[in-house]
Amino acid sequence: MRKNFIAKPLLMCLVLVAVLLVSACNRKKVKHDAADDPAIVKIDSNLSHLLKPSNEQVVAKLPVIKADYGTKIFTEEVQGLVNYDTRNEKSIASRVSGRIERLLIKYNYQPVKKGQLIMEVYSPDLAAAQQELLFLKNSEKDPALLNSAKQRIMLLGMNAAAVNQLLKTGKINYRIPVYSHANGYILEKNAAPVVAAPSPTGGSNGSSDGMAGMGSAASTTGAAISRPSTPASTPLLLREGQYVSAGQSLFTIYNADRLVAEFSLKPALAALLKKGHRFVFYKNNEKNNMETGAIGLIQPVFKDGDNFTIARVYLHKPSFRVGELLTARIPVLLPKSWWLPESALVSLGNKRIVFKKEGNVFIPKQVDAGITIGGMVQVKTDISNWPISKNAAYLVDSESFIKISQ
Repeated sequence: MRKNFIAKPLLMCLVLVAVLLVSACNRKKVKHDAADDPAIVKIDSNLSHLLKPSNEQVVAKLPVIKADYGTKIFTEEVQGLVNYDTRNEKSIASRVSGRIERLLIKYNYQPVKKGQLIMEVYSPDLAAAQQELLFLKNSEKDPALLNSAKQRIMLLGMNAAAVNQLLKTGKINYRIPVYSHANGYILEKNAAPVVAAPSPTGGSNGSSDGMAGMGSAASTTGAAISRPSTPASTPLLLREGQYVSAGQSLFTIYNADRLVAEFSLKPALAALLKKGHRFVFYKNNEKNNMETGAIGLIQPVFKDGDNFTIARVYLHKPSFRVGELLTARIPVLLPKSWWLPESALVSLGNKRIVFKKEGNVFIPKQVDAGITIGGMVQVKTDISNWPISKNAAYLVDSESFIKISQ
């Protein structure tokens, strides 16, 4: 009995060891079979970048460049035109309400001289004031009242000679004359305005819209503008028999002896200029006849959806005419920074992107870009050691969204 009691536990231990050995052999066989399974693909670490989306990195064999660093001097060409100097314009208004009895101006931009009769207005108020003056002259001896009545008539538009003639003859003048008080060209108030400076081409952020903006940023200034319409002699809308009110502005007189050259600049370029900055300019058909001028006024303008700046140069030579197109060459000194060609950047609205090469892929990186001038883009981010794709537009297709790498 004692032998049987000892033999049973020993037998059970042997059976348990045999089971463990068989289980271990089966596990090794399963692992060996999995390694030989053709349905399981082993990924090479050198190809792992292909699993990332194309908007995060691009596989390409494009030439790379490195940014230049230093101070640069550019000469930028901008377009402009000759316009009237609005500081010298004069406004002609009617001092009394009444009806136009006689109109001597027939068309816009008609030349006039100082003291020239422009029109005559019939005014009941003027007739009543003259009758009051004659009544005071005949009935009252108080010189203060008589002088007050004279002053009132003169404020209505009659000059001292006409008042003395009225007192002498006693004949009431029902027409009040309106004279020009300056030399120049007359323009009706409700007529089309004078020639306006055109805005430079391109969007307000210095880059073109659409797919063109992906290839390169737009130039700082417009390269081509349409020729403005020069002042034309058009008939007046004002006619004899029409009524005018007291204080109504009827005409504007522009002095052709004092003109102004207006040049349209992008805000990025205008930020580098200031009043007194000198440059040369010339008429588009007279490139050999250079003129030198200084900026007298820098004025920000928002027109037709474009944000730009007008630089004005005041002219004192009669050789210019209103409406003539001009081209200016403005020298600009830019501080030390990194410089890339326009083709190396992509514009995403208010962001500028370059493609940096890391290994065998290009990764988009955002940079702080400044002015675009002379085909080069100023970059304020330190990109001294970056290998950058020379043609960024080739790395973006028409349906991709760029995901910027931090």
